Amino acid sequence: MLLTSLICFSAISFLWYGLNCLINKKMMQEFERFGLGKFRILTGILQTLGAIGLFMGLFFPLLTLIASAGLALLMLIGVFVRIKIKDHILVALPAFALMLLNSYIFFTAYQSYQ
Repeated sequence: MLLTSLICFSAISFLWYGLNCLINKKMMQEFERFGLGKFRILTGILQTLGAIGLFMGLFFPLLTLIASAGLALLMLIGVFVRIKIKDHILVALPAFALMLLNSYIFFTAYQSYQ
């Protein structure tokens, strides 16, 4: 039950962030500030696909592993970007928390999958 709740929370979060990444002007400006404007659409698509993968993983467990690993990696990169551009540590916390959450989902799902 806990794992299912965490998966749903992560999926909803990434669906929100992914869609915002694609359509929100503030997110467009943020990616330009990061110097990564050309990766904004790819990032939004990957976040949205990851969210869908997490939801589908509730029925097809292998998708949970793939989606959570991909999202954890994406957030690890996000944390490094925040560090590189010298953002305040508090600004990097959401990416760090989502990285930890998806790492936990991956390892817990992996143990259940075996």
